[in-house]
Amino acid sequence: FLHAGRGVAAQGPSEWTSWGSWSGCSSSCGRGVSVRSRRCIRLLGQEPCWGNTHEYRLCQFPDCPPGAVAFRDLQCALYNGHPVLGMQKTYQWVPFYGAPNQCDLNCLAEGHAFYHSFGRVLDGTTCSPGAQELCVAGHCLSVGCDGLLGSGAREDHCGRCGGTNDSCFFVQRVFRDAGAFTGYWNVTLIPAGARHIRVAHQSHNHLALMGSDGHYVLNGNWAVSRPGTYQAVGTHIVYTRDARPEETLHVAGPTSHDLLLQVLLQEPNPGIKFEFWLPRELYGPFQAQVQALGWPLRQPQPREVVHFPTLSTILTPCAPHSTTPTDPCLPCPDTRGRAHRLLHYCSSDFVFQARVLGRHRQNQETRYEVRVQLVYKNQSPLRVREYVWALGHCPCPLLSPHREYLLAVQRLVSPDGTQDRLLLPHAGYARPWSPAEDSRVRLAARRCP
Repeated sequence: FLHAGRGVAAQGPSEWTSWGSWSGCSSSCGRGVSVRSRRCIRLLGQEPCWGNTHEYRLCQFPDCPPGAVAFRDLQCALYNGHPVLGMQKTYQWVPFYGAPNQCDLNCLAEGHAFYHSFGRVLDGTTCSPGAQELCVAGHCLSVGCDGLLGSGAREDHCGRCGGTNDSCFFVQRVFRDAGAFTGYWNVTLIPAGARHIRVAHQSHNHLALMGSDGHYVLNGNWAVSRPGTYQAVGTHIVYTRDARPEETLHVAGPTSHDLLLQVLLQEPNPGIKFEFWLPRELYGPFQAQVQALGWPLRQPQPREVVHFPTLSTILTPCAPHSTTPTDPCLPCPDTRGRAHRLLHYCSSDFVFQARVLGRHRQNQETRYEVRVQLVYKNQSPLRVREYVWALGHCPCPLLSPHREYLLAVQRLVSPDGTQDRLLLPHAGYARPWSPAEDSRVRLAARRCP
């Protein structure tokens, strides 16, 4: 302290010196703490400085190697073989976590029913196994988002340290659409930058996540993933499933890439709840992107015949057969073989099993009304009843009403976006359904690039 001379009034309030440099980290691997200090300079008669003389912050290194001795275990082990309690007998010591103060070095004598406290643990020791809090100067402190221990600063849902959730929007909806057949249905796009993503439903259906590269993160390609934590799009995805049945997804975020949330439908959809937080500057582009996608991607088709004049100009069929009803149709080319199946499966937009309900011929087009029964591949939702179009009055292959087929079709959208059709290409893939054909098409799915 500085003292004023006799007869001289004290000058000015108490003041802190500048903070000193940060010390080295208390640990060489994993998490630890570093400290810096300052001094209070005050004159005689002045109040002490307000505030702390020491400040602590988190320091982070790569995780300790497997098998490394935990920090608290190491501190207890320092007393192995040394007399304590004024006795000559020595003990082997291991941490004891049942004592009142977590930041005391409480160690249990191995093989005995007592423990001893050796004072405080060293700064940077975790308060308990697996805890995020660290002991500093005998106190258990949490780490603030500002990196300072005990500061109490927390991130808001937008990811801002100390924020008030005013820099992002909360998206919360319930998806109730979808048909009644097995297949993948799009639920929503989750854009890059989303945080605190939660998805839940109660049914035997399965949630699926697809990345922006077209590869599945969860439950893709008709395979159900195990519950657990998955690393993808720059964050952890926690996937749970229980016998109630209930299925959930929890993603802290922020996501580094877009995610497409889908549902693999096996029974009617009772509703899928989803929510996430999105920065304000990303909400507008997200809305525009969803509207551009037009959920569901394929709109309901009209029940009546609608002429599609641009169809023949977009795709040109092989030489047309006679359009006279009394003229027989010429034989179709041979489309058997694994190479043909693989080519059409991999290049198609949809592969599904369907029952032909009816056939209608008009001009140079044939329209089949089908009931979709099982979906093997789809890039957007299908309805239970669909129209499949083919070119020509005698298209190849020719489908017979009241029979079931495996079909590989392409999606065709008119230039103005007003018409959306499923097209069966000329000499394409349309095989009568059978268990053997089902096995062949599933094998083809694994061989697509």
